[in-house]
Amino acid sequence: MKAISLFSGGLDSQLAVMLIKNQGIEVMGINFVTPFFGADPAVLQAARNLGIELITMDISDEYIPGVLRSPVYGYGKNLNPCIDCHGFMLHKAGDYMGQADASFLITGEVVGQRPMSQNKSALNAVDKISGYRGFIVRPLSGKILPPTEPELRGWINREALLDINGRGRHVQMELAEKFGIKDYPSPAGGCLLTEQNFARRLKRVLERDKETRAEEMEILKLGRHFIVGDDRLLVVGRNQSENRKIQTNAWPEDLLMKVADRPGPLGLLRYGNYSEDLIAYAAAVVARYSDAKNLNLARVKVFKPGDEENHTIIEVPPLKPEQTPPAV
Repeated sequence: MKAISLFSGGLDSQLAVMLIKNQGIEVMGINFVTPFFGADPAVLQAARNLGIELITMDISDEYIPGVLRSPVYGYGKNLNPCIDCHGFMLHKAGDYMGQADASFLITGEVVGQRPMSQNKSALNAVDKISGYRGFIVRPLSGKILPPTEPELRGWINREALLDINGRGRHVQMELAEKFGIKDYPSPAGGCLLTEQNFARRLKRVLERDKETRAEEMEILKLGRHFIVGDDRLLVVGRNQSENRKIQTNAWPEDLLMKVADRPGPLGLLRYGNYSEDLIAYAAAVVARYSDAKNLNLARVKVFKPGDEENHTIIEVPPLKPEQTPPAV
């Protein structure tokens, strides 16, 4: 007998795995990847610590148009479609059961832990979306939920499930000590869609482009963002690490700029049709965050991605703090 676990690497998902493994059931973890969550090296390490196989599955191409853009059950506080998201992931995991020779699914969801997306009504909606109602076991709250097919068919013992309800974590922490689980992240965070700044940036991208690509999301994680000119995006790095990542994520049609003879950030201008005035203004914003910010004129290098040698130099007065446009 084998079960597939939605595996985030968090404490609840690790405990759910242990509760089912302790019933003699083989467990395989599945970690879904989008630009907003997944692919954390800590997840692989957590799976190794538990002694389970882990597979990762990139669902970006389906997730963005099918879940993110039009969730049936709407968004949470920011741009997080949690109910639709959980249902979609369970649907994908359920479809994988045949290939993995598994019989049911498990998750680390806890009744009442998240008032909007993990109440009993929301969990019922998740089951409906998944298409695998009855074959989803939530070991941490199983005793206060209706019996599932694995329980009714005698595959697992309902009495060995738990009855955790609410946002308290003391029961989970006691279990972690009992099972020898020492490394786990805090329960908050993990999904960029729940973060206000990222969600605000993403909303602009979704409104701008009906065919948004997954790779377009990467730049949203980096730097300071400004809207300049006629709805053009300017991204300004905050440190050397971000400068390198901005350069890596630049598209051929983007424009890069940095102060030529003083330390400072890399700027990226996106969405084409760059007039001379727009380039000069963007360069002045970039210079404002460099060591040239107090000069009358800063010499800014402007170039295309991958072609820094063929640059041009423009001289611009760095913007004063009060002149700088608000960050997005």
